[in-house]
Amino acid sequence: MALQSKSILRRARACIRVESDALAATAQALGPEFVATARAVETLVAAGGKLIFSGVGKSAHIARKLTGTFNSTGVSSCFLDATQALHGDLGLCAEGDLAIILSNSGQTEEVLRLLPLLKRFGVKIVACTSHAGSDLAKNADYRLLYHVPREACPLELAPTASTTAALALGDALAMVLLEARGLTRDDFARYHPAGNLGRVLLLRVRDIMRSGDRLPVLPDTCTTQDAILAMTKAKSGSIALVHPRSGKLTGILTDGDFRRSALTGPDFLLQPVSRFMTRTPKTIRENALGVDALRLFEAHRIDDLIVLNVAGKPVGLIDGQDLPKLKIV
Repeated sequence: MALQSKSILRRARACIRVESDALAATAQALGPEFVATARAVETLVAAGGKLIFSGVGKSAHIARKLTGTFNSTGVSSCFLDATQALHGDLGLCAEGDLAIILSNSGQTEEVLRLLPLLKRFGVKIVACTSHAGSDLAKNADYRLLYHVPREACPLELAPTASTTAALALGDALAMVLLEARGLTRDDFARYHPAGNLGRVLLLRVRDIMRSGDRLPVLPDTCTTQDAILAMTKAKSGSIALVHPRSGKLTGILTDGDFRRSALTGPDFLLQPVSRFMTRTPKTIRENALGVDALRLFEAHRIDDLIVLNVAGKPVGLIDGQDLPKLKIV
């Protein structure tokens, strides 16, 4: 029987609502046990230990994803296959490590068999489950509990809301630790050197700014006409104005400033540009990250951004029209 559009959308929305309910219930129930787990991971990181993630079936997929998430934030992590652990992979475990074991029921046979082996190695256990009374939860040192009123599967069999909630809970733990450790964009970039994410994070303002002949700069004592001619020659929508002796930035004249100056009278072109320039323009340092420049554009709704060196002198210009080409927006 062919699926009808209305029934497809109705079922899809119902599925998303069920998973959303599980996330809301999990968030609402967070409490002291989550705090204790976060502190345990913080202590682990400070001591140079590693996180070990394990699970079976769909939980294994979530465990692998969380391993990647924590590694990407600088927390040394690895995935331990519950079955292969019994055949030599326990060698990756060391005393002082912390294992986060995922099992929705908390009664998965392979997982329960793994617990005493991990404890023998001096590894602390975090149970990530939806059943507080399960054997996994009872035998763990810490508990990450998620709440799933029901699965999105109409048969109540396929893991759906439960895997979503487990993933979100693990992500929440990672983000709490990321913020607590004060991880910066520079740190994050070091862990993501490849691909578009790495390129965006590693891109510096000096790599994307216009400079040389494309950067119009004049003393703020010049006329408005001189400033416009310099902008036109550089094919720029703005010009950096500087102190005639120190060379430090004193203002910026943009296309918008120029149009407004034309309303002041017929001799506006002969007027000093300092009369019309913006005296406190938004600026950025040349060694700042490209994403920092993007945030300034978004926060202040500007079209041009002057780049300064450590001496406060203009060395570059970022035109908002260049950002899409650089693929950082």
